[in-house]
Amino acid sequence: MFYQAGGCCEGTQPQCFEKGGFFPRMNDAMIGLVEGHQFWVDRDLFEYWQYAHFTLDVLEGFGPGGFSLETPLGKTFKVHYRLFTESELEDLSPILRAH
Repeated sequence: MFYQAGGCCEGTQPQCFEKGGFFPRMNDAMIGLVEGHQFWVDRDLFEYWQYAHFTLDVLEGFGPGGFSLETPLGKTFKVHYRLFTESELEDLSPILRAH
Protein backbone atom coordinates (compact mmCIF):
# COMPACT_ATOMS: atom_id res chain seq x y z
CA MET A 1 0.00 0.00 0.00
CA PHE A 2 0.99 3.61 -0.50
CA TYR A 3 0.38 6.36 2.04
CA GLN A 4 0.72 10.12 1.64
CA ALA A 5 0.80 11.79 5.04
CA GLY A 6 0.16 15.46 5.61
CA GLY A 7 2.89 16.12 8.15
CA CYS A 8 6.50 17.13 7.90
CA CYS A 9 9.60 15.00 7.37
CA GLU A 10 8.41 11.45 6.56
CA GLY A 11 5.04 12.80 5.43
CA THR A 12 6.42 14.96 2.65
CA GLN A 13 6.65 12.08 0.19
CA PRO A 14 4.47 9.04 -0.41
CA GLN A 15 5.64 5.90 1.30
CA CYS A 16 5.17 2.25 0.38
CA PHE A 17 4.44 -0.43 2.99
CA GLU A 18 3.78 -4.15 2.92
CA LYS A 19 0.12 -5.02 3.33
CA GLY A 20 -0.61 -4.85 7.06
CA GLY A 21 2.57 -2.85 7.74
CA PHE A 22 0.69 0.41 8.13
CA PHE A 23 -2.91 1.13 9.04
CA PRO A 24 -4.67 4.26 7.78
CA ARG A 25 -6.25 6.48 10.41
CA MET A 26 -10.00 6.86 10.73
CA ASN A 27 -11.39 8.86 7.78
CA ASP A 28 -8.15 8.74 5.74
CA ALA A 29 -9.06 8.52 2.04
CA MET A 30 -8.20 5.73 -0.41
CA ILE A 31 -7.99 7.67 -3.68
CA GLY A 32 -7.09 4.89 -6.09
CA LEU A 33 -4.86 1.99 -7.00
CA VAL A 34 -1.24 1.89 -8.18
CA GLU A 35 -0.53 -1.37 -9.98
CA GLY A 36 -3.28 -2.96 -7.86
CA HIS A 37 -2.04 -1.50 -4.55
CA GLN A 38 -4.14 0.97 -2.55
CA PHE A 39 -3.05 4.61 -2.38
CA TRP A 40 -4.19 6.31 0.84
CA VAL A 41 -4.05 10.01 1.68
CA ASP A 42 -4.15 11.57 5.14
CA ARG A 43 -7.70 12.75 5.92
CA ASP A 44 -6.69 16.39 6.45
CA LEU A 45 -4.47 16.49 3.37
CA PHE A 46 -7.30 15.00 1.30
CA GLU A 47 -9.49 17.99 2.15
CA TYR A 48 -6.96 20.19 0.31
CA TRP A 49 -6.21 17.79 -2.56
CA GLN A 50 -9.62 16.26 -3.22
CA TYR A 51 -9.88 18.15 -6.52
CA ALA A 52 -6.45 17.06 -7.77
CA HIS A 53 -5.27 14.22 -9.99
CA PHE A 54 -2.19 12.46 -8.61
CA THR A 55 0.58 10.93 -10.72
CA LEU A 56 3.09 8.85 -8.77
CA ASP A 57 6.70 8.98 -9.96
CA VAL A 58 9.74 6.94 -8.91
CA LEU A 59 13.05 8.79 -8.72
CA GLU A 60 16.65 7.89 -8.00
CA GLY A 61 17.76 8.99 -4.55
CA PHE A 62 16.72 8.80 -0.95
CA GLY A 63 13.56 10.27 0.54
CA PRO A 64 13.22 11.74 3.98
CA GLY A 65 12.90 8.48 5.90
CA GLY A 66 13.87 4.86 6.01
CA PHE A 67 10.52 3.18 6.60
CA SER A 68 9.33 2.99 3.01
CA LEU A 69 10.06 -0.20 1.04
CA GLU A 70 11.92 1.53 -1.80
CA THR A 71 14.56 3.11 0.46
CA PRO A 72 17.08 0.20 0.37
CA LEU A 73 16.87 0.29 -3.44
CA GLY A 74 18.05 3.91 -3.59
CA LYS A 75 14.67 5.10 -4.89
CA THR A 76 12.07 7.56 -3.67
CA PHE A 77 8.53 8.47 -4.64
CA LYS A 78 7.20 11.84 -5.72
CA VAL A 79 3.64 12.96 -6.43
CA HIS A 80 2.89 15.27 -9.33
CA TYR A 81 -0.59 16.72 -9.25
CA ARG A 82 -2.89 18.91 -11.26
CA LEU A 83 -6.46 20.05 -10.79
CA PHE A 84 -9.19 17.89 -12.31
CA THR A 85 -11.03 19.24 -15.32
CA GLU A 86 -14.77 19.86 -14.98
CA SER A 87 -15.56 16.69 -16.95
CA GLU A 88 -13.18 14.63 -14.78
CA LEU A 89 -14.86 15.95 -11.63
CA GLU A 90 -18.22 14.71 -12.93
CA ASP A 91 -16.82 11.18 -13.46
CA LEU A 92 -15.02 10.68 -10.13
CA SER A 93 -15.67 7.45 -8.25
CA PRO A 94 -16.71 7.60 -4.61
CA ILE A 95 -13.82 7.80 -2.13
CA LEU A 96 -13.28 4.93 0.31
CA ARG A 97 -12.71 6.12 3.91
CA ALA A 98 -10.88 4.17 6.62
CA HIS A 99 -12.97 3.07 9.62
